[in-house]
Amino acid sequence: MSSSASEPSISEWKASWTLVLASFVGFMFHSMPVTAVSAYIGPLEAEFGWSRTFISFGITVGSGVSALMMPLIGAMADRFGSRRVVLPGIVLSAGSWSLLALMTGAQWQWLALFFFHAIFNVMIGAVLWTTAVAGTFSKAQGMALGLTLAGATGAHTLVPPLTVALVDGFGWRTATVIMAAGLGLLSFGLCYLFFYDRRDRLRVAVAAGGTGTLADNAQLPGLTLREAAFDTALWRIGLSILIIIALTIGFLVHQIEILGSVGVTRSTAAWLAGVSGLMGIVGKVVTGWLLDRYRGDLVGGLTMAAASLAFALLLSGAASVLLIVLAMLVNGYTAGAKLQVASYLTVRYAGLRNFGKIYGFISALVAAGAAAGPLIAGVSYDLTGSYAQFLSLAAVGLGISALLLISLPRYPDWEKAGETGAMQPA
Repeated sequence: MSSSASEPSISEWKASWTLVLASFVGFMFHSMPVTAVSAYIGPLEAEFGWSRTFISFGITVGSGVSALMMPLIGAMADRFGSRRVVLPGIVLSAGSWSLLALMTGAQWQWLALFFFHAIFNVMIGAVLWTTAVAGTFSKAQGMALGLTLAGATGAHTLVPPLTVALVDGFGWRTATVIMAAGLGLLSFGLCYLFFYDRRDRLRVAVAAGGTGTLADNAQLPGLTLREAAFDTALWRIGLSILIIIALTIGFLVHQIEILGSVGVTRSTAAWLAGVSGLMGIVGKVVTGWLLDRYRGDLVGGLTMAAASLAFALLLSGAASVLLIVLAMLVNGYTAGAKLQVASYLTVRYAGLRNFGKIYGFISALVAAGAAAGPLIAGVSYDLTGSYAQFLSLAAVGLGISALLLISLPRYPDWEKAGETGAMQPA
């Protein structure tokens, strides 16, 4: 890319890097509870006698509530601006998670905690951060979205060891309050200073006596809800991401046993899982770079085609250690890229006018896929005594997802549409 072509991208970063920083930390805070639960399993099991299945069921309850709430939260972001949802959401999420410290051992308390915490935690979910970043960045949108969504990777990397250290040092009750208050305060401070989406900035400008009006919010380029409901491209993106999430999360939960089925020892499988996680970070950065330079449908389609090949390698028994490592590296890369591809393609095909509502629906499909995937893999093994059928399904399913993305039509040029009032092909 020439220096002149990169100037708009550099200008966007200079003006709005603090928004990405605040969004990264905010999404990391959103991801904290799920990534911290593993540190609580032992202490809760010892103190209350709860089974690991029951403790894990709390996450299932929270995921179900989140799936139902995401479209509503997206609508709130479109109507009020992301800032007005995120700031109270951080406070309520931190406060509700801190209630864990007050539990006395009644099982209903654990389930109620996840139920109500999910209602508040969805107020700082992916749809809020992506709405703000996608509406601010254009030329560097792919990389900005990738770094924002890397907040989840940051949580997976930092939260478990930090939580374990606090639990061991101060007990699980105190550790809960420290984590919620510490990361919550950091997130709130950064968002209070830097987190403004396109609607928020317009509102501030109007309040300061600027030339715009709040009615200009309705003039953001993009599909109406009716147009989105009948847009085949968005339906194909939604179906593709549902398949991708279900199959990749199913693999993630069962990966140690799947690798064992092809002759990998548990210790080596754990090492490969760690390397695969690191490749998720690479996937976000590289995919962001690619999305800012090449068509998103091609980038997404080829990425999922590579994932299909990786599952086929595992299905074949992976004749060599090198092929097994290659398969895990590719799986890790695509795991890091999948949400980034979904958010990027959604904003490119839907525009910004109703992005929150539309991406809220996409996010609900993501939650549904995450809930279904581990069950699909587990049922497949329980019925057949092997993961071969699941790996076959994954190879075929990801191949179908790749075709759904690669065959997408050219997305509209919403910048030209905003100027002329008519959609233009990109």
